[in-house]
Amino acid sequence: MRGVRAASGILVVGAGGHAKVVLDVLRAMGMPVAGVTDPQRPPGDLFEGVPCLGDDGAWADLFRSGLREAIVAVGDNARRRAAAAELRSLGFRLENALHPSALISPSARLGTGIAAMPGAIVNAASTIGDDVILNTAATVDHDCRIGAGAHVAPGAHLAGYVTVGEGVLIGVGAVVGRGRQLAIGDSAIVGSGAVVFTDVPPGATVVGNPARRVDDPAEGSRR
Repeated sequence: MRGVRAASGILVVGAGGHAKVVLDVLRAMGMPVAGVTDPQRPPGDLFEGVPCLGDDGAWADLFRSGLREAIVAVGDNARRRAAAAELRSLGFRLENALHPSALISPSARLGTGIAAMPGAIVNAASTIGDDVILNTAATVDHDCRIGAGAHVAPGAHLAGYVTVGEGVLIGVGAVVGRGRQLAIGDSAIVGSGAVVFTDVPPGATVVGNPARRVDDPAEGSRR
């Protein structure tokens, strides 16, 4: 086993800045943490008061040792989704870390592996997919659909009826939608502070107010 023996509790995958906040959320919920795994830290090293239990290769042995619950505390969407998929394949249950100050409508539907930070809001009839990050003070209004592995960054705001694809990044302070159906395609990036009132194609990057596409060669030739 590449690591140290785990105590009971939830396994936190990652030991960076995002993991620090996830640990705070879990503690605010009263959830015991067994430890973290991270390839950059030696086994037994303390991270925010909990032990490093090894690198990613330790997951199977940690499951065999009795750990059953985990959450991936990695900010990069692709890495978070890949790690979550592997953990599920090993048999782990991916838990939600929902800060007590986050306001989640009773009619919202949540997947698993979700992190909702302090002040996050999810309003009525919205759906949040697996492994989504709803960061500090992010708001998701009614009837939105947030795809698996997306990240709604701090202070970003989604109006009602917005569909966000899988693996999307909505940047810090962005505003998306204006009370009608609008879609952000899979793996798109909405830049920090962008104001988006039209659909964004899959894989596109948009910035500015109003948001414009900056990864489109045709757009670049016009500037």
